[in-house]
Amino acid sequence: MTSNTLLQTTEIVHLSGISWQTYENLLTELSASRRLRLTYNRGTLEIMVPSPEHERYKEIVGRFVETLAEELEVRIDCLGSTTFKLPQLSGAEPDKCFYIENINVIRGKKRIDLTQDRPPDLVVEIDITSSSKNRFEVYADMGVPEIWRYDGNSFSINILQNQKYISVKGSLAFPNLPLTEISDFLEQVGEKDYLELVKEFRQWVKSQI
Repeated sequence: MTSNTLLQTTEIVHLSGISWQTYENLLTELSASRRLRLTYNRGTLEIMVPSPEHERYKEIVGRFVETLAEELEVRIDCLGSTTFKLPQLSGAEPDKCFYIENINVIRGKKRIDLTQDRPPDLVVEIDITSSSKNRFEVYADMGVPEIWRYDGNSFSINILQNQKYISVKGSLAFPNLPLTEISDFLEQVGEKDYLELVKEFRQWVKSQI
């Protein structure tokens, strides 16, 4: 009861000293009603309840990725918020994730095993109510090459270099486009209709290629 009240109030809880088995048990027990989002990093567990605001930005950025792929004729495979794990070390559920360069490696697979398979090529993280610091460390462990992050004010493209993410202007997944301008479109979320905004973004992409 205490945990439920806390989650409803703050939308996010951090716990330390959590075993890998406890994390695995929670994933199993919550599988039927996975409204909670879990991130595990070396004994630290973050539990988050996504807000409507969080979900709105998650969907629009994901749609922007799909629009880019359509207009550039790039093959992608969207795995949504799939749980990715490195046993005994870390686990996370991206807001959105996409296989692009490594699409053929995971095509048709029902399970992704990061001890054998490549991680997603692109991860989307919306940090409206929480910090992505722990998740960035997790994604670095997994070897995710690129993260798109939006914190409610600014949009950034982050590339993995020497086990750290650095903010850059150009995307590995969709090079030669000024994608930091996505910030301008995200500022209009809530003011414009969802499909109208997607249409305007599509027109912008076409003007850039």
